[in-house]
Amino acid sequence: MKRIFIEENKEYQIDFTKAIWAMDSLNSIYHQAKIQLSDVDFIAETEEELIFIEYKNANIKNASNPNAFQPQADKAIQKVVRKYYDSLFYIMGLRKAREKRKYYVYILEYPKGDGVTRRAIRNKLQSSLPFLLQQQNQDMERLIDEVMVLSIDEWNERFVQFPLTKCRNNFLNN
Repeated sequence: MKRIFIEENKEYQIDFTKAIWAMDSLNSIYHQAKIQLSDVDFIAETEEELIFIEYKNANIKNASNPNAFQPQADKAIQKVVRKYYDSLFYIMGLRKAREKRKYYVYILEYPKGDGVTRRAIRNKLQSSLPFLLQQQNQDMERLIDEVMVLSIDEWNERFVQFPLTKCRNNFLNN
């Protein structure tokens, strides 16, 4: 099974060779099934956790109108939230979610992005994800344990086992 995935702009790759299981094909699966669900870019499984990853990079050389990208806007936040819910639906169907911690990581690079703006975006995401629902219903299965909004550097510090790096092969960028 392929475990090194290249993001859609073909500038960066993420290495999940140390994962038990990983995928980047949920979009294709939903498309083939003719269902209109959203999806995160990558999902990785370790012994103890499931990591749902959404990746956006408006700082790459071929980004179209990067200054127009507004990840803190309510519409953008709701789109990112929906990707988690719709992806969790698939993972729960595979019965992979039980007894594993579930992290949602939004890797975000954009002009004027910094730790302060990433924390504000994280707080907006957190208020739309089922954290409060879980607090109110202690007997329900955990739907999410933590949401993080990280830069590429922060991702590489936090998830050293899954490095996110520039693509090494020039032919990947064509």
